[in-house]
Amino acid sequence: MRWLVLLAFVPAVSAAETVVATQTIRPQQIITADAVRLDPAEVTGAFARLDAVVGQEARTAIYPGRAVMRGAVGQPALVDRNQAVALVYAHAGLRIKAEGRALGRGAAGERIRVMNVDSRTVLFGTISPDGSILVNK
Repeated sequence: MRWLVLLAFVPAVSAAETVVATQTIRPQQIITADAVRLDPAEVTGAFARLDAVVGQEARTAIYPGRAVMRGAVGQPALVDRNQAVALVYAHAGLRIKAEGRALGRGAAGERIRVMNVDSRTVLFGTISPDGSILVNK
């Protein structure tokens, strides 16, 4: 009987919420509002807000009932593998443009491998917001 009285006076702890998939979300799929929901549970490393996930692209498969982890989603890709891209090299007032082909897939700000179509040289570059690749030396 004493235990029941003590439990009655324990303050309620507010539960954190976790974003959970309501359907299978495939890699490279843009996450829509009907594909996720909030569950009253706390999962370490998972998203806690819907607006942080909706509109993002799945990097891995996310199955129904599973929490959406932080590494499983990211910005939608601007450049796809084998896509023709503009390579831009800029240094000390010199600006060179060339035709290239993306050897990877990524979003703005990510580094990917690219190939110069004319010389067949493989380089690394950073994807700019307009979809061109900034090649660094």
